[in-house]
Amino acid sequence: MKLEGGIVEAIGGTPLIRLRRLFEGEPFEVYGKLEWMNPGGSAKDRPALYMIREAIRRGEITKDTVVIESSSGNLAISLAQLCRYLGLRFICVIDPRTTEQHKQIIRSFHGEIDLVTEPDAATGEFLPARIRRVGELLRQIPKAYWTNQYGNPDNSLAHAETTMREIGERLGPIDYLFCGVSSCGTIRGCMEYIRGRQWSTRIVAVDAAGSVIFGGAKGPRRFPGLGAGLTPGLYRQDIADDVVYVTDGDCVRGCRELVRHESILAGASSGGVVAAIRAMSGRIAKGAVCVAILPDRGERYLGTVYNDDWVRQELGFDPTSPQGG
Repeated sequence: MKLEGGIVEAIGGTPLIRLRRLFEGEPFEVYGKLEWMNPGGSAKDRPALYMIREAIRRGEITKDTVVIESSSGNLAISLAQLCRYLGLRFICVIDPRTTEQHKQIIRSFHGEIDLVTEPDAATGEFLPARIRRVGELLRQIPKAYWTNQYGNPDNSLAHAETTMREIGERLGPIDYLFCGVSSCGTIRGCMEYIRGRQWSTRIVAVDAAGSVIFGGAKGPRRFPGLGAGLTPGLYRQDIADDVVYVTDGDCVRGCRELVRHESILAGASSGGVVAAIRAMSGRIAKGAVCVAILPDRGERYLGTVYNDDWVRQELGFDPTSPQGG
């Protein structure tokens, strides 16, 4: 069994474009890495490919394997797509924050959804509850295999060997990298590529307010894919030079700025990355070259980020007003 050809060949090689209009008037340059142009619609296509392909090479995945993962949505879509291509059964453990659009796409690829409805009693977080459910499924289902995005080194390796390499080949040693964090696969892979070449790039982790990855105070987060209720296994203390926390409102405003100025319809974490660059703009050196990784598509957030009524009701501001939008 080989994971090659067909749709697999479309993963990676995403565009890197200058966000000239969005940051007009700033003394630095910002380039957006459009990861939502991967065939599965997000940056998660890369680790999904690496984790499955390497597990096949090691003999851990065979034609009889049932692939299982805990995901807030995007990785589940990527794995569902690749498992469908291979003819493998795939089960994804999700929680109520996963959007209806994400769930519909997973099912379209014949992925099975296992919904955890109650958070972990000790922490109040869904992630521990999801991982516990993964463990139950592994014990119940013969030949089940957990890709384990939170601790699998192939997750970060995918970004070291593809995402950051593509950026480096296009721009050379950049000055700033802005990267949203959740499993820490993307930022760790990019960090290892950068540090391995002894670049002086300043790595900025964009985390959700309420996430505990970097020791922040735990709090509610409405959007999947940014932040975490537990420190992931891929986390390292030297993974970033700066951490910028963004709120749900920041994510909405950043997303709508991307649409207004660049006609880019991106997901919530992309808006958070834009907001982080705004927050740090006074500290970015003149002439600096910055790269923002924009992880996924905005169509998956039509019921939240791009729904004016939802934003008013859930976040308490009017996104159509000059101050809010």
